[in-house]
Amino acid sequence: MLGALCLAVLLGFASGCGRPAVPPQLDARVVGGEDALPHSWPWQVSLQYDRSGTWRHTCGGTLIASNWVLTAAHCISSSLTYRVVLGLQDLSEENEAGSLAVGVEKTIVHEKWNSFLIVNDIALIKLAEEVEETETIQAACLPPAGLLLENDYPCYVTGWGRILTNGPLADALQQALLPVVDHEICSQWDWWGSTVRDTMVCAGGDGIVSGCNGDSGGPLNCQRDGAWEVNGIVSFGSGLRCNLKKKPTVFTRVSAYIDWINEKISSN
Repeated sequence: MLGALCLAVLLGFASGCGRPAVPPQLDARVVGGEDALPHSWPWQVSLQYDRSGTWRHTCGGTLIASNWVLTAAHCISSSLTYRVVLGLQDLSEENEAGSLAVGVEKTIVHEKWNSFLIVNDIALIKLAEEVEETETIQAACLPPAGLLLENDYPCYVTGWGRILTNGPLADALQQALLPVVDHEICSQWDWWGSTVRDTMVCAGGDGIVSGCNGDSGGPLNCQRDGAWEVNGIVSFGSGLRCNLKKKPTVFTRVSAYIDWINEKISSN
């Protein structure tokens, strides 16, 4: 078990994980919110697919090692060709300084992913080449296996998702403060009820700020002991609105899948 050890250290990034060269400004929000400070979330990636020779953003993801990205299972289709863009701030800019587009060698979707129940919504992407650590490209840490953050723990969701319900995708990377909602609250009947499993983590639900379409697969960033961990993967939210009260964004809880992540990386 790697637990709290950083895969980035073991798999190519000597300086460690979760400590960006440009620290984030922690006062912004995603839906109806503000741009993130450029390159302050250097593990955030854009997963893109090819349509008639044009690359289109579909999901977010998190760099966790020099050639591995963590994302959601529902972001992956066997019929599509993907690439991953790292070090990106603005989706509208081609060849942005500090960014890097890398092909995908393989995608690994959890064997028990269930799209009807939305359980085991986790996937790994192996990049076609290892990437070098730079100020704009760094890895996030993985949390210790089994970690449960307490209610109201301050975490941040990042992504290029829609800035309004049914609105356009954001050009600049967005960030939002989404405090953790513990399982006991989130599983109440007037919240998410039995839809939320103990392999998930809820965050937000204040009716003001949430993740939205296009943020899927991206990280729930939570800082512990000075380092940022990817504690969640954006999985689902309310289909009615992106910021519905008592319907927080639901994330795949990464700490429930540490053994799976380690096994897949070691065997591939």
